[in-house]
Amino acid sequence: MEDKKKILVIEDNEDVRDNIRELLELSGYEVEIAVDGKQGVIRALQFMPDLILCDVMMPELDGFGVLRIMSNKPELMRIPFIFLTAKTDREDVRKGMNLGADDYIVKPFDDVELLEAIETRLKKVTQLKSDFQFENDSLLSENIEASKKILLDNFKDRASKHFRKKEIVYEQGETLDFLYYVRKGKVKIIKTNEEGKDFVLDILIEGEFFGYMDLVEDGVGTETIVAMEPSEILQIPRDAFQKLLCHNRNISSSFIKYLAVSIKEREEKLLHLAYDSVRRRVASALLVLHQKSKSQGKKNIIIFREDLAGYVGTAKETVIRTLSDFKEEGYINILERGIIEVLDVNGLEEMPN
Repeated sequence: MEDKKKILVIEDNEDVRDNIRELLELSGYEVEIAVDGKQGVIRALQFMPDLILCDVMMPELDGFGVLRIMSNKPELMRIPFIFLTAKTDREDVRKGMNLGADDYIVKPFDDVELLEAIETRLKKVTQLKSDFQFENDSLLSENIEASKKILLDNFKDRASKHFRKKEIVYEQGETLDFLYYVRKGKVKIIKTNEEGKDFVLDILIEGEFFGYMDLVEDGVGTETIVAMEPSEILQIPRDAFQKLLCHNRNISSSFIKYLAVSIKEREEKLLHLAYDSVRRRVASALLVLHQKSKSQGKKNIIIFREDLAGYVGTAKETVIRTLSDFKEEGYINILERGIIEVLDVNGLEEMPN
């Protein structure tokens, strides 16, 4: 169910205030009331409304003063602000608009007129937020992909190194001389704790980089990378990569974003490990691997049970038992050689904790 939009009404006339409140509540809005300008500013900070209706002529602090204060507070300055006034002087209207008011409604007003003004402003804010989010997500994706292409074009003639299944690309603690790019195949990133237990941090497929975090820091591998199947890895020399970062702003900017996204994803995974049940963690892992397989044009997930256990952070036997339960419940199918076919994506996404 969609959350109710919150509206703050700042009005010193009790009859007008009560009428507006009744109208808005009947229209499905959550309403907060302030009886003067000073109280309105305090209520706005506490209530954090989606829109503010404010009378102009009020004692102590008038509507212009309220808007001026709110315009200087970052947490309030973007909230749509509509003036309610009995005055129709052109100077007052201009003054309000210059201060940043979104609309000006003259009393007495028609109920439909007020509701339409509110709905129009709320829709506009929602659309702007949606457009801004879409634009930034698209630009981030497009910039990273464009920079990856520029980077790879510089090394397209460089021969790849081939790794056999289970062969180590590099080990934890090893000095790194390259940035790595998966041209073909699949690798896993392993972190080994003090007790010698391996934890699979990530599984990378064709088109993904690795080693860049360690290159940006001190050039020492903090993880072990192992080929999960016969893989072709492009090795970009460290010096050449750092030179491109220094001389190409697009590449350096995009790799900073790429780095930030990777860190965020790992932080989210650690939170899931800390708080999610085994069933939820296995479901989440299957969804990630399913999406990676789809991006490679593959229908099913091919992964050893010990690798899946390391990725989920539990025992192999627990993973096998959970997969068996998922099969019985219709979420997945287990084919020959342990290949996993996801049957119910929505069910896995909505797996209770």
